[in-house]
Amino acid sequence: MAESTRLVDLVSARIDRALDDQRERLAAISADLAPFDAYARDLLSGGKRFRALFCYWGWQSVAGRSGSFDPLAEGSRQTTAEAVVTVAAALEIFHAAALVHDDIMDRSDTRRGRPAAHRRFESLHEQSGWVGDRALYGTNSALLLGDLLLSLSDAVFDEGLALLDPARGRVVRQEFHTMRLDVTAGQYLDVHEETAWPSIDEAEHLVRAQRVIVFKSAKYSIEAPLVIGALVAGASDAQLEGLRSFGLPLGVAYQLRDDLLGVFGDPEVTGKPAGDDLREGKRTVLIASARKALPSGPRQLLDELLGDPDLDEAQVQMLRATLTESGAVAAVERSIDRHVQRAKAALEAAPLTPSAREQLVSLADTVSRRVA
Repeated sequence: MAESTRLVDLVSARIDRALDDQRERLAAISADLAPFDAYARDLLSGGKRFRALFCYWGWQSVAGRSGSFDPLAEGSRQTTAEAVVTVAAALEIFHAAALVHDDIMDRSDTRRGRPAAHRRFESLHEQSGWVGDRALYGTNSALLLGDLLLSLSDAVFDEGLALLDPARGRVVRQEFHTMRLDVTAGQYLDVHEETAWPSIDEAEHLVRAQRVIVFKSAKYSIEAPLVIGALVAGASDAQLEGLRSFGLPLGVAYQLRDDLLGVFGDPEVTGKPAGDDLREGKRTVLIASARKALPSGPRQLLDELLGDPDLDEAQVQMLRATLTESGAVAAVERSIDRHVQRAKAALEAAPLTPSAREQLVSLADTVSRRVA
């Protein structure tokens, strides 16, 4: 655990350094760009750093232990340690960019207990007494903030790759590209399902929701960071296969837990309004499972209310009760357990260092049982 804490501190420091460099460039262009720096810092100051942790333990599962973890020390292992810290920081910056764009698409008002970036830009417009459509200003500005963070993520990632042998760096870069393609495709499919579902055969709803989970979250949140870290260390095919076999089912469990929290999570803990996913109309595995189990009357009511941004607390509670009584919540909990067990079984059979395997098992429990 101390090693993970040390990693999180190093990653946070690396992110701060990247933001400092970016702030200098922004300030040289115009003082009007100050909100970009402030909002980016706020977004990157919190979070659980799961992607950084999985990246690091993917690296450690291959690199093994040879003394204390110190990326500032000399030696080839320490060079790759510095590389993995830098790459892990880039993954966290990429995640922040994805959150900015995701909140726009979902019309979310909050993120981690604060106003979402586009809402902050809207408020800035209103408080400053500027002309024009404040909502459009907020959306456009947040889109550009997300793009800026994507660019920063690329720059930091390249700094990490520069510490590696060029051939290894190319392999790591390709995995990063694949991750970005997968999450973009998954994000579009998520948006698509919210509007296209009435025209899709009922028998396909659950399968399609499961596909969204795989590409929007499972690969991007856990599998890809693990594999990127392992590739930094020069992983073998067998090691990569073991990490993928662990990461994908755990990533599914991670997103299934997220889907439950999006409906049943405590706003004081999650930092988002109660039932936010219901107002956003998310066509998750939870919803698909409930629709499959419900009789026509309750199913029709669910379809009518899901996606209504003006749902009141009583309607949210009614939908929660409907989802629970359908058996969908229990089914998703069982699915989470099955995916976690599958992930742990794959880890046991993988040729990885024992210390990293132990930490990955602990992380598996953390991400699948979390309450925020």
